[in-house]
Amino acid sequence: MLTPAELKRVINAGSGQRVEVVTAGATSPARLARGLASLANAEGGLVVVGIPETTGRSKSANAGVEQLMSVALQSTQLTEPRLIVPLPYWVTAASGEEPLALVLEVPPGLPNVYSLDGRYLTRRDGRTVPLATRAIRELLLTRGEGAWEAMSPPGSTLADLNMKRAEDYAAVARALDDATTEDVLLRRGCLVQQAGKMRPTMAGLLLFGVQPQRWIKGSDLVCARFKGNEMSSAFASQPISGTLPDQIRKAENFLSENSPQQSSLAKKADWQRTDEGPYPPGVLREAVVNAIAHRDYHISGAQVNVLMFGNRVEVRSPGRLPGHVTLKNLIRERYSRNEAIVQVLADMGFIERLGYGIDRMVRAMKDSGHEPPQFEETDNGFLVTLFAHDPMPLAIAGRDVSPQSLRFESMIAHLREKGRITNRDYAELCPDVSAESLRRDFVELAERGLILRVGDKRGTYYILK
Repeated sequence: MLTPAELKRVINAGSGQRVEVVTAGATSPARLARGLASLANAEGGLVVVGIPETTGRSKSANAGVEQLMSVALQSTQLTEPRLIVPLPYWVTAASGEEPLALVLEVPPGLPNVYSLDGRYLTRRDGRTVPLATRAIRELLLTRGEGAWEAMSPPGSTLADLNMKRAEDYAAVARALDDATTEDVLLRRGCLVQQAGKMRPTMAGLLLFGVQPQRWIKGSDLVCARFKGNEMSSAFASQPISGTLPDQIRKAENFLSENSPQQSSLAKKADWQRTDEGPYPPGVLREAVVNAIAHRDYHISGAQVNVLMFGNRVEVRSPGRLPGHVTLKNLIRERYSRNEAIVQVLADMGFIERLGYGIDRMVRAMKDSGHEPPQFEETDNGFLVTLFAHDPMPLAIAGRDVSPQSLRFESMIAHLREKGRITNRDYAELCPDVSAESLRRDFVELAERGLILRVGDKRGTYYILK
């Protein structure tokens, strides 16, 4: 977001290749849409609507400010296809003061080619100009991947969306107008109007669906933890389904539980113990979020795979690099294969809309002394490999030292001493672990044939088999 000082420099410099400056008096939905469409077909940028200085905040001034926000929101609906961009925002000199300008942001690397009243526009020498026929053809070839998430599968209805979750999201994303939940989802590309009825899009089903995998096969994720540094028959896996936000949270939980922690005494007066993982904070989550947000959902039956080894984590996603992005320009170029999905995940706080996840991963690994991440295109996918700083294999001298295995050891020790264990006993042994993780521990050991469940409901307990 622009600061007041940055806004002043932008307005003083005037319109340019990535900036369109408009005065409030000359603003209309069509006028703003021209600037938005031209930036979207070029490199992205900002449309800045400067507000003339006024003395005091009168009722008419307030009404004008509210009207301007309404005009800005309308402008994003005039292009074909609709622009899915971050919500417009005000820049003010200080909290509570009159706004100086309204800013609309167009991210770079959008996956569509946008028209306005049948015309295709772009930026050239800081001006909005028509796209030549040849340039339109080249842009269509480069950006021909953005239509899938806007499709609505036959037979889907609003009943296939979890409207409570959609309403919670809309409450945060509706900006300053009185938009309904359906209006917000329509703007964000999660709904489409067909034959007078609202229907969910592929993006809407993935983000808010009751059963997303019913409509999009292979839209789930699999996490696996191997004992050593290579694939083997000794591993624990967890299939993860549900909406994309749910998948991100569950995958993050799996990675956290299965990452070995190294303890050290901080050099403070109290010699407090600190726990450090083998990867910089947030890096594994960033890799998973990027894979989920940018994978190719056209490829059915192929899942995102998160594979944990003693010395590295591999995140594999279906689909090669999109658009004009290559391994050589991956860090500096931007392209959103799934425009609506990326924007909603950004609204929810999972990612940055401008797409700097790769940059952050590279920088975080470098700053913490890790090997740089490896990026590789496979035959039909993309692979990110993150290397542990000080590899702590999950199998040391034949002993698994992952957090889950240490919990297993404490459970087995309790069983040998007491003869039985209940859910409450296990929760007391592992007070910092979620109830769901403890439940999965019982299921896994029972499936391995190590323990046996006895009783039902509140009377349930487990014994060694």
